[in-house]
Amino acid sequence: MKIGVPKEIKNKENRVAMTPAAARSLIQDGHRVLVEVDAGLGSGFSNTEYEQAGAQIVSAAAAWDVELVVKVKEPLPSEYPYLDRQMLFTFLHLAGVTPDLTVELLKKGTTAIAYETLEDEQGRLPILAPMSAVAGNMATVMGSYYLATFNKGRGVQLGEVMGRKNGNVVIIGYGMVGQHAAAVASGMGANVKIALDEPALKQKVNVASLTDEDFFVSHKDNISPHLVDADLVIGAVLQRGAKAPKIISEEMIKSMPKGAVVVDVSIDQGGCIETSRPTTHSDPVFIKHDVVHYCVANMPGAYPRTSTIALVHATLPYIGRIANAGKEAVVRDKMLIKAVNVFDGKITYKPVAEALGMLSQYQSLN
Repeated sequence: MKIGVPKEIKNKENRVAMTPAAARSLIQDGHRVLVEVDAGLGSGFSNTEYEQAGAQIVSAAAAWDVELVVKVKEPLPSEYPYLDRQMLFTFLHLAGVTPDLTVELLKKGTTAIAYETLEDEQGRLPILAPMSAVAGNMATVMGSYYLATFNKGRGVQLGEVMGRKNGNVVIIGYGMVGQHAAAVASGMGANVKIALDEPALKQKVNVASLTDEDFFVSHKDNISPHLVDADLVIGAVLQRGAKAPKIISEEMIKSMPKGAVVVDVSIDQGGCIETSRPTTHSDPVFIKHDVVHYCVANMPGAYPRTSTIALVHATLPYIGRIANAGKEAVVRDKMLIKAVNVFDGKITYKPVAEALGMLSQYQSLN
């Protein structure tokens, strides 16, 4: 099969969907790999490295003119003309954005396979997980940075000073993002409180230096008291493939101290904070109600080398599986079926159709 790897064009997105080593592996299995010129430079992989692995260096148009396109982020409007009934394997987050991309995928007959809804045999999200881990680590680091007064923050350093903890961090959600954010915040020496739903509260995986008292049930009446003296709030809510619920209201944001920071990691899926809106690495923050908001929709792109290697380690087995199966077989593959969001002009993942108000376009693959 011909597999194309376009260069990412989202703002400061320096990840790439395939490493030279991954390309070599696929080529050895009998596939052709076409990599857009300079696609890997942001992650430290040269055109020469891809060529030495056996890949072809091509134009953007040629990288899209294949049976399977592998990307990191969703196609942007300037890439829509390239869509033409091929398979597309990438982060899509269709429920969290306007319907424009979904409409285009339907119109062009694209088989859209989403990293974020692919499940393994245990029901885990093996491709989303490593990027969530990077984003979780980064959420606390970015929050700490924007708390500095030169960033219009509150001037509170997260961390232990002479044996005394500094800074109050509230984390909403305790999946992969929340666990990593909590581990970093706790490790720095901040005071950490974590809101999670009751089922998760019973099954939580603890991290070092946190106690049962640091966890509480995620309900507005429980969350609100923690926000009045919070220095950093991290939104880490995930509903698989669906639009994120608004857990923190605008009124809650108004109650926070002047110069506090919120980091909404759920922004890819629409955000879990009512005052959030997507930002970019070029313009990462805005201030509303005297609270600094960091809502970058592709956070791991800030650390492309680490993120690319982790992402491709997760995606490569599935890229091979898709390439070996072919378009018609993908929807019969029990491992891949939940990852297929659009197929044959229909939305095939119900939470996406519900979030976009497009249930008339929904058709189950089962």
